[in-house]
Amino acid sequence: MTFSIAGLCSRTGEIGAALATSSMAAGARAMFVSPGRGAVFAQARSDPMLGALGLARLEAGDSAEQVLAAMLAAKPDAEFRQIAVLDATGRIAHATGDRCLAPKGAVVDLGAVALGNAVDNDDVIPAILRGFETADGPLAHRLIAALEAGAAAGGEPYPLRSAALKIVRPDVPFAVVDLRVDLAEHPIATLRHHWAAYEPLMEGYLARALTPEQAPLAAAIEGHLRSWPVGTP
Repeated sequence: MTFSIAGLCSRTGEIGAALATSSMAAGARAMFVSPGRGAVFAQARSDPMLGALGLARLEAGDSAEQVLAAMLAAKPDAEFRQIAVLDATGRIAHATGDRCLAPKGAVVDLGAVALGNAVDNDDVIPAILRGFETADGPLAHRLIAALEAGAAAGGEPYPLRSAALKIVRPDVPFAVVDLRVDLAEHPIATLRHHWAAYEPLMEGYLARALTPEQAPLAAAIEGHLRSWPVGTP
């Protein structure tokens, strides 16, 4: 009972993924992104071990198809899994097990894949990809717009409670965006609220790690956060 999107920004080289679900902690259990390598989903009956395997194979230089094959071969229960792989070149591979709950499936375009299982109707998954393709702005905005489009098309039958967003850059060895919302009444709206607060701070936080002598003072960051409304929008 999850719908998701992974995408590659051809302009910046960023790779990102986002999901929404009625479960909790799916951002940690089902969505995995590697700097400069790609993104992996291991959802439906999520398995973080499959996600870790997928990342390891991407980091070893495998293509999306090779990563998918390794993940499917790793365990005897692929019929319960929904897996998608986006590699750094934009190649995509995906598989949805026979015992994943319908409506289910995936749709792809150049450098993007939308997928879902146990969604509300057959229009949800294509709507996610359309939302990604038609949105403007940075990759984070486009990924959230994709979730919003999926929810607007029906989402899933159970109330959404969680959403997550993760983005990496090829020249930064850790995630530049890693935001998660759990047990919220409106998780996608809350995720966008969090992103709007984080976006103007992101480069400053990166500077703290990579070039600390050039990083903004803590007072500048904390001043912005003190002025930002908290809670669910």
